[in-house]
Amino acid sequence: MIQVTDFHKAYRGAVAVEELSFDVQPGQVLGLLGPNGAGKTTTMRAIAGVIPPTRGRLLIADHDVSTEPVAAKRLLAYVPDDPKLFDALTVWEHLQFMAAAYRVNDFEADARALLDQFELTPKRDALAQELSRGMRQKVAICCAYLHHPRAILFDEPITGLDPHGIRTMKESVRQRAAAGAAVIVSSHLLSLVQDLCTHLLILHHGRRIFFGRVEDARTAFATVNSDASLEEMFFRATEGETAGTNSG
Repeated sequence: MIQVTDFHKAYRGAVAVEELSFDVQPGQVLGLLGPNGAGKTTTMRAIAGVIPPTRGRLLIADHDVSTEPVAAKRLLAYVPDDPKLFDALTVWEHLQFMAAAYRVNDFEADARALLDQFELTPKRDALAQELSRGMRQKVAICCAYLHHPRAILFDEPITGLDPHGIRTMKESVRQRAAAGAAVIVSSHLLSLVQDLCTHLLILHHGRRIFFGRVEDARTAFATVNSDASLEEMFFRATEGETAGTNSG
């Protein structure tokens, strides 16, 4: 569903990501990990078609993001770490706008269900500028889900959410994956990744140092005991000897 092959991105000669390849199959939730500056957001923005790759292929359901941007983006949703809403639109008007942009007919029932799921129904007619940070995040997630994307990208998805909102968000990701979506979640909160993700991609200095199933990460880092937490594995990968380009 998401296929990245030999992705390379450089800014004015400075390499942000190099020689990155991985894929995410339907039903999988990939945790994208790495220290600050590892290339996580660059990778997400390139897959979403926000920035062009310097080289490499980025496919969404076999549609090339660079050469078939409209076809690829019809199947994609991207929620950045600080989603921008339209301050002058209400919550419901945001959903109307997304339905029009993606040509979703008879969207009202799905939109109402999303508002109920994320406890936004009482704020249906509130302007975006009147919402808290957490509520704005919920609106962005509802907008992302409305056209039933087959590939979903989240960059720090629980920023601003309260504990109940976090639980709702995690459950919604599980539901979308169970329905066949391929999901990427980038987060510095390792507990979120450990709880939610089926696979891991660890980046360091723009290069892949691990890609595979969560349970295989312990095998990749042989000196870590079998009961090691994701936090222990992460620090082993990024501060000690790495697993090279393990592909799971």
